[in-house]
Amino acid sequence: MDQYAYQLPTNYSRNIPPGKNTTVYIGINVNRVSGVDENREEITLDVFLQVSWEEIRLNVPPGRSFIDLPWEFRQLIWTPDLYIWQLQTMRILSVLQEMASLRLYANRTVSVSIGATITIKCEMDFVLYPLDVQNCAIDFSSYKYTTEDVRFEWREVAPWFGIAGEQRHEFRLPKYVVTFVTDKSNHIRNFGEGEHSAARLQIKLSRELRGYLLESYLPSSLFVIISWGSFCVIPEIVPGRMVLLVTTLLSLVTMFDTVSTNSPDALELKCIEVWLISCTLFVFLALLEYFVVLFGIRYDKSWSRRRQDLRRAASAAQLAPPLHMNHSQRLSTPVTGTPQGGVFSPQLSVEDEGLKQQFSHQTIQRDSPILEAMQQSGSANGVWARICTSAEKGVMFCGAQHGALDRYALIVFPLCFILFTVIYWTTYLSEAHRAMHSTRYG
Repeated sequence: MDQYAYQLPTNYSRNIPPGKNTTVYIGINVNRVSGVDENREEITLDVFLQVSWEEIRLNVPPGRSFIDLPWEFRQLIWTPDLYIWQLQTMRILSVLQEMASLRLYANRTVSVSIGATITIKCEMDFVLYPLDVQNCAIDFSSYKYTTEDVRFEWREVAPWFGIAGEQRHEFRLPKYVVTFVTDKSNHIRNFGEGEHSAARLQIKLSRELRGYLLESYLPSSLFVIISWGSFCVIPEIVPGRMVLLVTTLLSLVTMFDTVSTNSPDALELKCIEVWLISCTLFVFLALLEYFVVLFGIRYDKSWSRRRQDLRRAASAAQLAPPLHMNHSQRLSTPVTGTPQGGVFSPQLSVEDEGLKQQFSHQTIQRDSPILEAMQQSGSANGVWARICTSAEKGVMFCGAQHGALDRYALIVFPLCFILFTVIYWTTYLSEAHRAMHSTRYG
């Protein structure tokens, strides 16, 4: 414009489009992804936006392939009323002057180029966090002109190259891998006076799962595995085993609180929260198993002392004369026995053997504290008797000195955790894959 002062035609009207069904071409180059705000569901981008259309009412001076018009000249010509649906804020970049240009080509094409920082609103769902893949659709359309007047289409622009000279297909952030894809299909927005054409840009945000595996999944899995070591500790060593389980449980609770605080909000339990809660339950069940073992040991010791008392009473009854014999019969009844190590061991008569068996039968009935309580309540038979007997056997099994319950727990707990891990990853990975495809083609 140094040598030519461009003049608009006298009959030019900036309020009328160049013609019916005018095609507006959109081109965009993403320079940088400045950040992703998960709490506000926003994405900030540095972009170069190019908008072009054919303006048959304007001509370039002869001998020139294009002319650069002043940026203020856009207020004198017709420009499309571009509306970005998910746009929150837009700021044109500037150093010495604003990064914006208006150019008219010899083929009567008007091109507007802008360098700007834009903030896009993106609806996000964090139920599958951190396996979630967020897909954001950005529509470029007109808010006034319908499809009969203006259509929007994508035009390929020169690709943006990084510092190393490689074309930027994706942008890697500390937590995300951001990919941009232009959707070439025709999209229609229905609002106002009719159908409005739109050009759609798809933004896909996939997380870097490696950090979450190292920071959350691996430590929580190790805590669960460490809790299984308590099954190898002698139950009588209460401080050592209790400290191991309680410390592991508190560590998992602290980890869950940290992850829940630092992760984005969701309407349901997030994927990682389900994992941490399950790991906490596994450690809690290991602690509960130890309580059962301690109760069984205490019950077993009480029963052992009771048996010793009854056996001493039985020995005393064996050595005592039969109660149904008079004094003369006791004197006349021979006492037989065999010497053992210089000590005479008496042998009871037939009457004494009967008394011994009768006493032994009474001893068996009174040998169990559970059965004794059952007899006092008058429910020594029927279903309640079988329930009490089963409970007694279970408690005695838990409190066995050879650690039978711990041995079984050392097998059952790892198998259950492996089964849970397989079900967890299979379910959530398939759900994430299904959600990604339904969003892409939905």
